[in-house]
Amino acid sequence: MSDYTDTDKKDDVSVLHAMGYAQELERRMSSFSNFAVSFSIICILSGGINSLAQATSGAGGAAIGIGWPLGCFVSAVFAIAMAQISSAYPTAGGLYHWGSILGNRFTGWLTAWFNLLGLVTVLGAINVGTYYFFMGAFGTPYFGWADTTVVRILFLVVITGAQALVNHMGIGLTAKLTDISGYLIFVTSIALAIVCLVSAPSYEFARLFTFANYSGEAGGNVWPQTSGTWVFLLGLLLPIYTITGYDASAHTSEETIKAAHSVPRGMVMSVLWSAIFGYIMLSAFVLMLPNMDDAAKQGWNVFFWAMDTQVNSTIKDVLYLAILVCQWLCGLATVTSVSRMIFAFSRDGGLPASRALAKVSPAYRTPVAAIWTGSILSVLFVWGSSLVSIGETPVYTIVVSCTVIFLFFSFAIPIALGLFAWGTKKWDKMGPWNLGKGMFKLFAVLTILAMILIFVLGIQPPNEWALYITVGFLVLSGIIWFGFESRRFRGPPIGDEVARRQAEIAAAEKAVGQG
Repeated sequence: MSDYTDTDKKDDVSVLHAMGYAQELERRMSSFSNFAVSFSIICILSGGINSLAQATSGAGGAAIGIGWPLGCFVSAVFAIAMAQISSAYPTAGGLYHWGSILGNRFTGWLTAWFNLLGLVTVLGAINVGTYYFFMGAFGTPYFGWADTTVVRILFLVVITGAQALVNHMGIGLTAKLTDISGYLIFVTSIALAIVCLVSAPSYEFARLFTFANYSGEAGGNVWPQTSGTWVFLLGLLLPIYTITGYDASAHTSEETIKAAHSVPRGMVMSVLWSAIFGYIMLSAFVLMLPNMDDAAKQGWNVFFWAMDTQVNSTIKDVLYLAILVCQWLCGLATVTSVSRMIFAFSRDGGLPASRALAKVSPAYRTPVAAIWTGSILSVLFVWGSSLVSIGETPVYTIVVSCTVIFLFFSFAIPIALGLFAWGTKKWDKMGPWNLGKGMFKLFAVLTILAMILIFVLGIQPPNEWALYITVGFLVLSGIIWFGFESRRFRGPPIGDEVARRQAEIAAAEKAVGQG
């Protein structure tokens, strides 16, 4: 940060003041740190491995060779459009702020709830994935642990509590660990690819472009019996689900230096590098498989089956340990993201107990209550949803599918609003990271089309209940908004309200020793 001058600092703070907010959080994240926090949440070693069966037990090798780039392009469309908006409005909880400024109080409020529920549930999903990876790598083979609800919840309490504690202690420590995570993901994914290629019995590159249909029993019932076209499209959920979380760059805007430049770059580059390294790693894994038919039958156990079959045990355990650390750091970065969303929404009165949730610790300059609230809610979500099933499908599985839908809706709403707001009084000036009006509109239209695709895929069996949950959430949101929130919730400061907040801004900064 040696090139971060006093002028840069004043520019960052003045932009924040112009949007009606105080510099309460500590601005210590470099451009690389902003990239690393999104790259760590995306974490190809988490979703790319834990959800691998969606491809190998679906359309086979083509689900990686062709499906991975297509799914990554879908995520990139969102990231590029969001990056353009983030450069103009670099605030914590950016999506909520964008949805309000480019639309109105209701669209901002709805965006906030979609994003918040998505982040809380995705934190639970990430740490559950870490739990199952730990059990497959070490818990059962070395300690003889059985998968029970008690073991699962205790594991989640410990690792989520540790993630919250690190976040509690300041953005400096969190940024250092996510920086390490960025490098570790690069190194581990390449090391895994090399090990897979060395262990491969042969190099059948054609299998990366060979379509199969392993739906039903042929694929361990990962997907219900369906057509080859549908099972390929469903396999796109692997990259789409994995390549998400880049909104973390926006959520940490107020802690990032030169945010208007660094945040959009962090978003786009985290998607680009995840797509490239993920493609190398997963393609190498597919080439290592002894036989695609046998691999498909393994279902969700395909990664451990292949590693046990093909890789030396010592090398395998070293890789497992590195992957496990990356997965824990993925959860750490997600706690950062969800807590900043809670903080940002609360300081505008969007949540119950908003005053407490928006409070920033003077000692650590972090939103402590928001950090622990988001972490506790994620554990409670996993515990509660694990106890209930709808038919043969656990509620947890259905809600995780809703997570993808909710998150991408929270991305799509401000982008769609921006498509119509650009050039009006609501948005008449692009930020310094500027692709141009024409390119933004192109990506905004592509975003809307991509959102339709994600929604259709997300409500397919065995997650058809995701449709009813999503519709139910929208109906409930409408009732709450028109019944209560439309009269109470003011939204973010806009227009004259910004000027009226200047005294509050000065008092808030003084309270945390800033200014």
